[in-house]
Amino acid sequence: MSLSDKRTGRLYGVGLGPGDPNLMTLRAVELIGAADVVAYHSARHGRSIARSIAAGHLRGDQVEEALVYPVTTETPDHPGGYRAVLDEFYEEAAQRLAAHLDAGHDVAVLCEGDPFLFGSYQHMHKRLAHRYPTEVVPGISSVNAAASRVGRPLVEDREVLTVLPGTLPEEELAARLSSTDSAVVLKLGRTFPAVRRALQRAGRLDDAWYVERATMAGERTGRLADVDEESVPYFSVALVPSEVGAPAGTVAVAEDPAPAQGRTGEVVVVGLGPAGPTWLTPEARGALAAADDLVGYGTYIDRVPSRPGQQRHASDNKVESERATFALDLARSGRRVAVVSSGDPGVFAMASAVLEVACEDTYADVPVRVLPGVTAAHAAAARVGAPLGHDFATISLSDRLKSFEVVSRRVAAAAAADLVLALYNPGSRSRTWQVAAVRELLLEHRAPDTPVVVARDVGGPEESVRVVGLADLEPSEVDMRTLLIVGSSQTQAVRRADGQRVVWTPRRYPEEPAV
Repeated sequence: MSLSDKRTGRLYGVGLGPGDPNLMTLRAVELIGAADVVAYHSARHGRSIARSIAAGHLRGDQVEEALVYPVTTETPDHPGGYRAVLDEFYEEAAQRLAAHLDAGHDVAVLCEGDPFLFGSYQHMHKRLAHRYPTEVVPGISSVNAAASRVGRPLVEDREVLTVLPGTLPEEELAARLSSTDSAVVLKLGRTFPAVRRALQRAGRLDDAWYVERATMAGERTGRLADVDEESVPYFSVALVPSEVGAPAGTVAVAEDPAPAQGRTGEVVVVGLGPAGPTWLTPEARGALAAADDLVGYGTYIDRVPSRPGQQRHASDNKVESERATFALDLARSGRRVAVVSSGDPGVFAMASAVLEVACEDTYADVPVRVLPGVTAAHAAAARVGAPLGHDFATISLSDRLKSFEVVSRRVAAAAAADLVLALYNPGSRSRTWQVAAVRELLLEHRAPDTPVVVARDVGGPEESVRVVGLADLEPSEVDMRTLLIVGSSQTQAVRRADGQRVVWTPRRYPEEPAV
């Protein structure tokens, strides 16, 4: 037999499940019993949870390789830090297993849970699987075990499940917890206080469960808010289960909103961004998920996914004050209310309307927050480059709440100051002449070839973004779904070598000549 014909051993990554030996798969049991070498991670004290789970299926004559982790609670002397210590450990462990495989021995590497879900086996797989025949045996993960022990489904219908390591920075945890339907946080232990604070900041603490050593001796479950942080081991998870799958009585499903006794309500004015869910911030997504009631223009409410027990109150687009009063009345009765706006709620949107009413004595004790969103102006600008790269003015051309004389004076003043202009609400079926009037006004201060970005339905299914010269701006092509960005004297529109046309306004402005 030539050296090239020599059989190497096979590498097996064996998922053991969450801890109960009865939850191991038949394939896992078969491979553990048949392997020549059984490897498992252990602490320095010599005990291994993985080995204890598989102990009943070891033959007794197998070679056992205990892969002893470096201590994780001490500051390492290695100049590369703890990450370098771990890398050296994994390299040394892989070399030990490779020696067995090269000798033709089959090696089973035991792994709690599932090998490919934060599993310790992964480090051996990355170093050895490309060199040897390999099979990975999936196991029941702690994620699934935790849900089964709490008795709550993880996700249903269109819900999204997010699996997070507790080692993420607290702010990142809070953002991700805010923006998902259901969540599981692994790797607790010392991270538990930060995870708990992140759940609190995301408004999810009341919905969170704690599961410790699922399916093992010493199992403990309960509401996470009630857990003593000093008692939390590494082998525990935080679980925010499905709202759809909540047991009867845990989700409000009343036909009419009822007062939430003993709870302080609030109004959160939420910016949805200019279009679909990709424009929504995690903070806004979390506020929408936590709300008992949604209030807003029907077109905008339709952009928010329906949730069990959440009341939706749609209205016409011209009743801002009435909508604000309705939302504040709901909040005063203890409801958590999200008032939705397209774009940013503080830019020609609902934040001003809500705060105007909220400053009345009747609603002085109702908490109000405003969550920003991507504005239509910034979305349109990004499509062509950076036309808002220097000073700019944002003006609405609508004369519904101010006269067109005011509009004209403000446009003229901004144009005379050589500011880029972002023009909202330029036209509608009832306002057909304002764009032409503004174009003529601007031509008194701008060159005919000044770049104008004509952006319609940015982010939506009918998106259209064009760049034209100011003199070529066609009013009949502008409607309420259009936003105009008119450049300054310094704004550039350039066709790049790759064919892309970009527009930008330099960050430097020419110095005024000395008098």
